[in-house]
Amino acid sequence: MVHPSTSTVLSDAYDAAVARGPMESEFHQAVSEVLESIAPVVAGHPEYVEAGILERLVEPERQIMFRVPWVDDDGAARVNRGYRVQFNSALGPFKGGLRFHPSVNLSIMKFLGFEQVFKNALTGQGIGGAKGGSDFDPHGRSDAEVMRFCQSFMTELYRHIGDQTDVPAGDIGVGGREIGYLFGQYRRMTNAHQSGVLTGKGIGWGGAQVRTEATGYGAVYFLQEMLDVRGDSVEGKTAIVSGSGNVAIYAIEKLQQLGAKPITASDSSGFIVDEAGIDLDLLKELKEAGRERISAYARRRPSARFVSSGRVWEVPGQLVIPCATQNELGSDDAAALVRHGVIAVAEGANMPCTPDAVEAFAQAGVLFAPGKAANAGGVAVSALEMAQNAAREHWSFEESELRLRGIMADIHAAAFAAAERYGHPGDYVVGANAAGFVRVADAMLAQGLV
Repeated sequence: MVHPSTSTVLSDAYDAAVARGPMESEFHQAVSEVLESIAPVVAGHPEYVEAGILERLVEPERQIMFRVPWVDDDGAARVNRGYRVQFNSALGPFKGGLRFHPSVNLSIMKFLGFEQVFKNALTGQGIGGAKGGSDFDPHGRSDAEVMRFCQSFMTELYRHIGDQTDVPAGDIGVGGREIGYLFGQYRRMTNAHQSGVLTGKGIGWGGAQVRTEATGYGAVYFLQEMLDVRGDSVEGKTAIVSGSGNVAIYAIEKLQQLGAKPITASDSSGFIVDEAGIDLDLLKELKEAGRERISAYARRRPSARFVSSGRVWEVPGQLVIPCATQNELGSDDAAALVRHGVIAVAEGANMPCTPDAVEAFAQAGVLFAPGKAANAGGVAVSALEMAQNAAREHWSFEESELRLRGIMADIHAAAFAAAERYGHPGDYVVGANAAGFVRVADAMLAQGLV
């Protein structure tokens, strides 16, 4: 039998993904990045090619789209679209967040679900990859409106999830309030209190300590692991953080705890620069309690300024953690950060750096941690929540954080070792993709053509 070249196999898999979803640019970008980086793995494992692993890997096991009708406070009928992309369950039940945001579409759900497959594999916790959500925007909606939307959304979704099937969590626009409403409706529809069907629950009814902090904390832990390899530390360094949601807030918190000085935060209206260092209590008050715009921070803090135009990446800093959304940091931004002395970047969001930006960092010798490794802390603690629900246990904050730190250290070690093994030492993009891919591919190979 004549085996096709590695490049042919990879391009065929990519072309198949594009042909099935020709307008899904975010998904195509994610597939391209993964396939390019796993080329040395595929070249050394012809059994993956023979079993059609790549063709199966880029096609979700199941894609669910549905109508979500609900009534607003004025009594008007509203309709949104709901999604759940169950991408791969070779390692365990589907696991991945729900995102409520106007930008949500099938391409973004597929891109996030595809990334989740490898991220979840890296945690070593026996969970598959999925993603879901809706183009509903909870911003500015009353609690009653959010509740009615969540109940309608779950009335359809409940039939597709379960603690042994698919376990959603929160994401952008889906926090503790939304998870509570979703769980309540699931319990109502199923007549069963299955705590393990959703993660991100309240501490008093099945939630896990550190879940709120996990993604932000985890990104900083990974950043610290990368610097440790070079005999360096986050301590004493200035950090540039984008976003002001859950991930950004707790990345800032952990940076401060480890002795760094984060000086920025942002939202869709602009960004703030606080040369004295972010006042975390004020940021939490404005964003977690008041749901206010980031400009309110500058009005309350004399050392801060608000910038409504320009780019947060123009602010000089040695450490960078983009925590907002996909493709928020481009090649020009990367060039500016390099000029200003950046030494390490850890993606707190999913795919926030464009491929050109990643290449610019690589050429400049900047340490770069891709999201599937650096922001895996959230799903890691979600899996810990599942374990506690299954055992009906509740761990302390300290125990949960210790487990999170250990998982992030293990992810770093796996990515670092895989990069070395496949001829790209220090390249965490190759390392993370290779390590995650091998775990998933070996499971798929063992389970046959399904």
